[in-house]
Amino acid sequence: MIVRERRDRIVTALRANGAASVRELADELDVSEATIRRDLLLLDRNGELTRTWGGAVLQPGATVGEDGQEAEPEGPFAQFDDVENKQNIATAAAALVEDGSVVILDIGTVTRLIARRLRGRDVTVITSSIAVFDELRDDETVRLVLLGGVVRRNYRSLVGSLAEQALHQVSADIVFLSCTGVRPTGHVVDNMAVEAPIKQSMIAAADSLVLLASGAKFPGNGALRLCELADVDVLITTADAPADTVELCRQAGGEVVVV
Repeated sequence: MIVRERRDRIVTALRANGAASVRELADELDVSEATIRRDLLLLDRNGELTRTWGGAVLQPGATVGEDGQEAEPEGPFAQFDDVENKQNIATAAAALVEDGSVVILDIGTVTRLIARRLRGRDVTVITSSIAVFDELRDDETVRLVLLGGVVRRNYRSLVGSLAEQALHQVSADIVFLSCTGVRPTGHVVDNMAVEAPIKQSMIAAADSLVLLASGAKFPGNGALRLCELADVDVLITTADAPADTVELCRQAGGEVVVV
């Protein structure tokens, strides 16, 4: 079995089951656990899955919340969309960052990819994402600020009052925000109760708000309102996003970038 085929089968197995351990994947593919660990590390770096202790996940299951839709999954953040869309969104987002800027990066697989594209740039990056931190921790050019807080291991993020208080001391040029849903009304929502206050504080701390929302996020899920499309300066989305909802951003004076 060639390397690319093996890695494709790993992703396929995760799509079917949501998660798998190193041992399970090694048994299924008839290779050593060391080989699987190397594959998972590379696939994690490429944004195709999220490496966890002893295995990996692609998209966690969800439970039903009080709004009758999917509630917060207790696992790593779901994949934003397919890999090509995530890469394109990240590229478009990084192109908006000017040298010398102070940038806030939210949690998510796409913000991690944005961080990768900011390597070597004369920018300051502020984040609550441990994944973003890992991307930039060894970069000697980027000034990296990791917010304090309680470590949420399965989402690789920092949450709680310490993170919120730290953001009250921050003045940033731009924030790149993820979400779990964009309603037809223009409400930008999230389903993670512990993350929502951090996201709201990030919005308040930045002069410009860039929303990262592929077509899969319309309408998405979640009951916790983060902001409105009218508050968004730039919406980066994909061609399958509903035109009527996207138009709400344009009507309010926001820019829409379709990748």
